[in-house]
Amino acid sequence: MKLLVKHKVELFILLILIACYFILRLPNLTLQPIFADEAIYIRWAQVMRAEPTLRFISMQDGKTPLFMWTMMPIFKIFEDPLFAGRVLSVTSGFFSLLGVYFLSKKIFNKQTAFWAALLYVITPYTVFFDRMALVDSMLSAFGIWIIYFAIWLSKTLRLDIAMILGYLLGGAVLTKTSGMVNFLLVPVSILGFNFEKSKRKPFLKLALLWGVAIGIGLIMYNLLRLGPEFHQLSSRNQDYVFSPLELIGRPLDPFLPHFQDIFDWFPKLLTWPILFCGAVGLFYVLTNFHKLGLVLFLWGFIPLILDMVFLKTFTARYLLPTIPTLLIISAYGIYHILPRFVSHRPLSFVLMLLVVLPLPLYFNYLLLTNPQKAPLPSEERSGYFEAWTAGYGFSEISQFLKEQKKAGKVVVGTEGFFGTLPDGLRIYLDKDDIAIIGSHATISAQIRNAAKDNLTFFVGNKSRVSGSVNNVVLLKEYPKAKPLEKLDQDAIVLYKVLP
Repeated sequence: MKLLVKHKVELFILLILIACYFILRLPNLTLQPIFADEAIYIRWAQVMRAEPTLRFISMQDGKTPLFMWTMMPIFKIFEDPLFAGRVLSVTSGFFSLLGVYFLSKKIFNKQTAFWAALLYVITPYTVFFDRMALVDSMLSAFGIWIIYFAIWLSKTLRLDIAMILGYLLGGAVLTKTSGMVNFLLVPVSILGFNFEKSKRKPFLKLALLWGVAIGIGLIMYNLLRLGPEFHQLSSRNQDYVFSPLELIGRPLDPFLPHFQDIFDWFPKLLTWPILFCGAVGLFYVLTNFHKLGLVLFLWGFIPLILDMVFLKTFTARYLLPTIPTLLIISAYGIYHILPRFVSHRPLSFVLMLLVVLPLPLYFNYLLLTNPQKAPLPSEERSGYFEAWTAGYGFSEISQFLKEQKKAGKVVVGTEGFFGTLPDGLRIYLDKDDIAIIGSHATISAQIRNAAKDNLTFFVGNKSRVSGSVNNVVLLKEYPKAKPLEKLDQDAIVLYKVLP
């Protein structure tokens, strides 16, 4: 009780930030169209829940299963599968928020911690991806707490801390194989080790505790060998990552194109004021040789460089685990900026809010009310709102199909075998006896034959199926976001297939 009284102001401010976090994450959570990977992950979770022998089904596609495992019990709480999946990411982001606060406080000070938490709450980068059923928010949460316990371990040399660190390392790599980079980064925390007060034995003890943590993490990862497709984890990674041999003779490709992508993403998803504060914070970390600040910087910078050098497919969400480290450094920049411009603390606080808040809050307002108008980078907007990867109207189509089922057996064909279609439709028809048949951009013979004896429908992307299907009746059309460039606007279309 005394502890609560002593920290009552701190707790009050933290509770306000937590409330603001959920205000910016939960409203209209399903307003944004479902993305291809969301449909896949949610469908896998449904299959895992229904059939215990398929708990490792995601490994067939080279994906580790922890995100889907965690999603399974949420289906018991929420009926809408998309909402359930996205709630998991919101929850993961909440743990990231707590990690950002406590890590900032541990490395810098309480004022920096409050600013860092505020930046995490409002930054469009985190708001956008915390509202999507993707593994990256969970990986980000594990990452920030791994840094926290790695630093704590370097300070205390405690076995229990090493064990917790090991469980977090294992959780990260069970979430996504790229979490393996945290194993390589654990030794970076040596910067927090006090060499002046230590002798050889304490340093040896730290090395042994690192071994314990990494060992626990690797044991957790190797539990995936219980699944029959463990080998796919490494083989599928080759589809996304260049080997060093492939880059011989062209070391700046894909680094330079990826650098251009970041130069487009960061100003829009982080905003220029936060980037400026980040530059100031990094300046003070480097010039003051702030050891723990350097641990934080390197933990974010090294994975970023590795991604830029080796990734074949490069999207903004892959960088999400590095964003909390950048926001903490930006908060440290704010901590140094405030007293240099205005000596009156309340006034300086208000002025900084007026500088930092407007752009993120405007962006977030659009995300919550009309996400198609949010000023996303062009490639991100295309993938999440315009292209075949964006699914519109699936909930409505599934309700229509359920109504049609009252008149007889229903069969639905989809343009696609994996991804947005058919998985985006399957998640809503999980418990309904409606046959779903994957097809190419034309209506297959199997679907035509089904139409002879059953009510048969076909769902696809207008840009792909228009002109290639015949003997059908267009029932519904769900337009996608209008491209900013001079391209045709796509839509999800529902046809009735005639016998």
